[in-house]
Amino acid sequence: MSVTIKDIAKLANVSHTTVSRALNDSPLINQETKERIRQLAMHLNYTPNYNAKSLVLDRSYNLGLFFSTLHTGTSAGFLYESLKGVNHVIKDEYNLIVRGIDDYRSYHKVNRKSYDGIIVMSQSSADQEFIEYAAGLEIPLVVLNREVENVQVMNYIPDDQRGACRIVEHLIAQGHRDIAIIEGKQNFKSTQARLDGYVEAMIRHDIPQREEYRVQGNYDLESGHAAMTRLLQLDHRPTAVFCCNDDMALGAIKAITERRLSVPGDISVAGFDDHVFSAFMTPALTTVRRPIEEISREGAAQLLSFIETKQVEKSKVLFHTELVIRDSVQPIIR
Repeated sequence: MSVTIKDIAKLANVSHTTVSRALNDSPLINQETKERIRQLAMHLNYTPNYNAKSLVLDRSYNLGLFFSTLHTGTSAGFLYESLKGVNHVIKDEYNLIVRGIDDYRSYHKVNRKSYDGIIVMSQSSADQEFIEYAAGLEIPLVVLNREVENVQVMNYIPDDQRGACRIVEHLIAQGHRDIAIIEGKQNFKSTQARLDGYVEAMIRHDIPQREEYRVQGNYDLESGHAAMTRLLQLDHRPTAVFCCNDDMALGAIKAITERRLSVPGDISVAGFDDHVFSAFMTPALTTVRRPIEEISREGAAQLLSFIETKQVEKSKVLFHTELVIRDSVQPIIR
């Protein structure tokens, strides 16, 4: 039989209201009493009854973390950092429900009774309809990763274009002129932003762009491997490759080494995202640090504030990216 607030109150010789307030960190209860009740609750393995609590406070105690998709284009590192950032903030105060928007045929189960707030980790404009739907229901909402148009929401986005431009300029500074790009998943906003950064850097330094040096990827290991294999079959292969995420860079390096070539001795490889494994690859990957965990933390904290204050702010916050120089790029000797 599960322990209730009344059981704790009886053992602590206080009212059940006092126990409830202490467990919810109410300023009306002194710290010594709070600590005594918390220790007692922990000793008894007390678990809050969220169903009863939600009926009293008109809350579900559910937060939704929605990705455009969880099937293709969402790398393991991206998913991990997103979840880590949100969980760091919400701790055990809410249940976190993670879903892919493209899994829904209808959004009718997404409502104010089901979710106290929603975080959309937006990857594509294909999720615009969902964002408009949630905003229309006035569910507290923050949108991360993609700048949203036509909907006034709290929007946190990384400066992908600037990051891509900087890493391609780093390749150019190392003497590279034959620079290829393995692009990300089609129709993802991040793919376009990183391509724009590549083009910006090439134009700025008067370097001709070769059509055959632009190869489509899908943000996964396999597509990085396949794209690099195509580039290696060219008569005039590139001396450096900018991969639009670290997963594809890892796949590209595998394709290069399978041809008995070396990185960076024969071909330099750069990535984007700075996932947790990137510093431990051989060679360690030169990449762009994209602060997804930080963006997720900030977004989650803002959402909790919206829920508590019942006031929603609508603005845009831009997060800077950072060039991380490691071992996978070296100067070219002409």
